[in-house]
Amino acid sequence: MWVLLLIPTCAAAVLSCLRLVRVASAADALVEHLPTADRTSGIGLYETAYLAGGPARVVDLALVRMAGLGRLHLAHTGWTTVVDPQGRGRLERALITAIGPEGQCRTAQLKAALAAHPTVRDIGDRLALAGLATPAEVRVRALRAIRHVRYALLGAVAMLLLTVVLNSDGELARTAVAWYSLPLVLTGGTLMMARVDVHSYTAWAAPAGQRLLRTLRWPHICRAGTDDLLTAVAIRGPEAVQDPRLRAALSHR
Repeated sequence: MWVLLLIPTCAAAVLSCLRLVRVASAADALVEHLPTADRTSGIGLYETAYLAGGPARVVDLALVRMAGLGRLHLAHTGWTTVVDPQGRGRLERALITAIGPEGQCRTAQLKAALAAHPTVRDIGDRLALAGLATPAEVRVRALRAIRHVRYALLGAVAMLLLTVVLNSDGELARTAVAWYSLPLVLTGGTLMMARVDVHSYTAWAAPAGQRLLRTLRWPHICRAGTDDLLTAVAIRGPEAVQDPRLRAALSHR
């Protein structure tokens, strides 16, 4: 009985690990061919926010900036209201359009809609072309491959426990444990290697972008209304905001 459980468990482990290796190889090849001319050029706050936290961080920065300028009202109850309907840039105009003609919407819905907007995606595409951000396709494939290996590891553990429970014979149980160690070692070892070889491809910032982020100076926490607030939000997100009402407005679900 335990052999019938072992065969699909081993198959899932081998296939998931092979897929992760192929994804890592493809990611290495793609990143190596990215242009490097713009890697040392300066980046703006929105680009910094994308590298640090992806599209959601860009949206948080835009909300804080427009609220600080009095163009939006962010309520701690989870609503965003337009105060000035004239957007000063593509991102501001996209944000106001996403709020809708009524001039008010739920902040969580607004953040989800704007994070998927082409204007925000363009920021990531430009950074990826400059070699600073991980290409979206590479990041999605890496995360999916790692997730499948984790599922295979959890499946092997579950099948091992089931085998031990179903077999009262101690000798047979020890034999099953010895065989199940194969998929456990394979998936566990692959995940450990992925922490070194693949983990960098799961971050929003590519290795060059991560080095650039480490060179930036930013405050750990700051007061609303200062220029440093925007930099802190770009790097750390809403937790950098000291105003509890503004922080609650950004994190309200």
